[in-house]
Amino acid sequence: MRKLLELGVACGLALAMVQAAPGQAQTYNLTLCGASPGGLWSLLGAGIDAAVKKAYPGSTVTYQTSGGGLANVALLDQGRCDLAIIHDAEAKLGIEGKPPFQAPVNSLATVAVLYTWAPMQAIVSRSYAQEHGIETLEDIGAKKLPIRVALNRRGNIVSALGESMLRAVGASPEDIAAWGGSVQYAASGEQGELMRDRRIDMILNSLFVGHSSIRELASAIDLVLLPVRPETAEAVAREWNIRTFVIPAGAYDWNDRDVLTVTVSAQLFVRADADPEMVGNITRALIENVDALRAVHKAMAPLTVELMASATTVPYHEAAAAAYRAAGH
Repeated sequence: MRKLLELGVACGLALAMVQAAPGQAQTYNLTLCGASPGGLWSLLGAGIDAAVKKAYPGSTVTYQTSGGGLANVALLDQGRCDLAIIHDAEAKLGIEGKPPFQAPVNSLATVAVLYTWAPMQAIVSRSYAQEHGIETLEDIGAKKLPIRVALNRRGNIVSALGESMLRAVGASPEDIAAWGGSVQYAASGEQGELMRDRRIDMILNSLFVGHSSIRELASAIDLVLLPVRPETAEAVAREWNIRTFVIPAGAYDWNDRDVLTVTVSAQLFVRADADPEMVGNITRALIENVDALRAVHKAMAPLTVELMASATTVPYHEAAAAAYRAAGH
């Protein structure tokens, strides 16, 4: 009888330990839709995997390459991944059913904001800016300049955002062509080469402040960073439900003024009907191990739990929202 009692006590203690440490009892095997391999999103995938592993040993978050955020809206909607990184502007197109989507996508729910500091940067060769007296992006439209502009590839959300910014200053791609200029669509890695070869005058693209491609370009050509006026920034931000952003003076040694622009935000999403326990546990894992995300790249150093909880484009999954409330956000 004594042995049976001891055995019962031991079993009770073991059960209590399991209940007290659900992270050690639960494991997850999830897929995360990202973008191309080798970029920041793949590093973020590794950081999310590390955070989940730390909270739930034995778990795996597998990074799945894709065509990027627009593709991820469809992949997540179709249930082909458990988690997905998507820009806020891409999610907005999805939920509104605007091209390339043919109908509203109602299945998205936010888990976390990952970064907000990849602003649209209008980088012009200093010689062109001085020749034409350009101080702001609005001057291109006001002066009807024959400028040669490079936007990101067609189908990339930031190329559409670049077109919106040009239209907002009265310099649509069609206008620029009529004035004798041109708008080209090229991948970020190609744009610097185009400017170094004097085949374009301006790059308008979403890039981290201080990105290596900008530093390399500045070592070859004198550059100017163009701001937009507040009314332009606010109009574009409203159109896309994105944020305004100020690139501070001194962020580049060749720029001595604050530069107002707009920025996209990369966010982590799940399906709205995802398992609440899983979503809550993953969100808590990210909250408790945010250092794992910061550690993937120096660009991620500003990430905070407060920022993770600040999305506005798509409502949070209720289990994620509950996790942030419990953490005081």
